[in-house]
Amino acid sequence: MNGIEWNNLTAFHWLWLVAVLAVLVSWTIAWRRRAMDALIEQGLQQRILSGVSRVRPAVRSLLCLAALGCIVVALADPRAGRQEEEVTRRGADVMFVVDVSRSMLAEDATPSRLDRAKTFIDDAVRRMGGDRAGLVDFAGSAAMRTPLTLNYGALMASVDDLTPKDSARGGSMLGAAIETAASSFPSDSTAGRAIVVLTDGEDMDSNPAAAAKAAFEKDGIRIMTVGIGDPRDGGRIPVDGKGGRTWLVYEGQEVWSKMDPSTLQEVADAGGGIFIPAGTAQIDLGEVLERALGDLERKDFETTTVVLTSPQFQWLAGAALLLLVIELLLPNRRTVSAAVPKARRSAPLVEVGS
Repeated sequence: MNGIEWNNLTAFHWLWLVAVLAVLVSWTIAWRRRAMDALIEQGLQQRILSGVSRVRPAVRSLLCLAALGCIVVALADPRAGRQEEEVTRRGADVMFVVDVSRSMLAEDATPSRLDRAKTFIDDAVRRMGGDRAGLVDFAGSAAMRTPLTLNYGALMASVDDLTPKDSARGGSMLGAAIETAASSFPSDSTAGRAIVVLTDGEDMDSNPAAAAKAAFEKDGIRIMTVGIGDPRDGGRIPVDGKGGRTWLVYEGQEVWSKMDPSTLQEVADAGGGIFIPAGTAQIDLGEVLERALGDLERKDFETTTVVLTSPQFQWLAGAALLLLVIELLLPNRRTVSAAVPKARRSAPLVEVGS
C-alpha cells in the first residue's frame, strides 16, 4: 500500500471557490450580528431571541463548506493500492494518410479542412484500443511521419505538427500517398491492415484508384476515404502575408477549392473500403471506423505492464453526504428546555383545589 495518487489535480483549483465562499459566509454572519446589536438592545434581544441559537447557523455553514471541500477533493480522483498487471495488446494496423496541400487551408470546414482532419484522427485514436497506428502526409509528394506504433501520444504529437506545404508539382499526389502508406506495413504481419485517407479529393493525375486497387488485391489492405470540404460551393484558400490576409489567386481569379466526392468514392471502391463524405459536418470518425473496421483480423502485439490503482473518491463523497445530512438535521433553534429561562423551569406547580 503506497501513498495517495491524484489523477485530476486540476480539480484542486475549485478549492479557491470554497475559500471565497468561506470568507463570504464569515462576513455575512459577522455583519448580521453587528446589525442586530446596532438595532436591538441586548436585553430585548435576549427576550426576543431566547430560543434562537447564534452559534448553530455558523456551524451549519461550516458543515456545508466542509462538504464542498470533500466533493472537490473527490473530484481530484484520489487513488491508492498500486498493483502491476501484464496486458497483451491485441489489434489491427491502421495508417492515416493526411492531405497537407494548400487547398486544405480552405475554411468551409471550420476552422479549416486540415484542422478538421486532425480532429477526426483524434476521435479515431481515442477508440482504437490496441490497434497500431501510423501517419503519412502528402501534397506534391508523400512522406512517412510516424511508423506504426502503439504510442498514441507520439502519433498525436505528429498529427498536431502537420502544416500545409507548397508543392513543387502543383497539387496533391494521392496515388503516391497510398503507395507510401501501403509499403509501410510489415510484410510478415498477420494483423488486418487499413489505410484511412483524409483529403478534399483534389488530385493531380496520380491515379489513386489504381494504387488503392493494387494495395487491396495484392496485400489485402483496405482503403477508407474521408472527404473534407464543401462539394458544391467549396471554399477560398487563405494566404497570410505582411499586408494581412488575402486569398489565393490564379490567372487573376480567386481560387475556389471543392471537395471531389467522385474521386474519393472511386478510390474507396477500388480499395475494398468505404467513402465517408464528411463534407463540412462534425462527425465522430472513431465511431464510424470502429464499425467499418470491426471485422479486421486482430493479432497480439507487445505485452505491456499496466499499473492499476483503486479509486478512493467514494469515501470523500460519503463524508460529504454525511456532513450535509447533519447540516439538514441541525435546527437553528435550541430545544424548548434550553430556551426556557431557568427560573421558569424551576417554578413550582400550582395545585387547583376542588
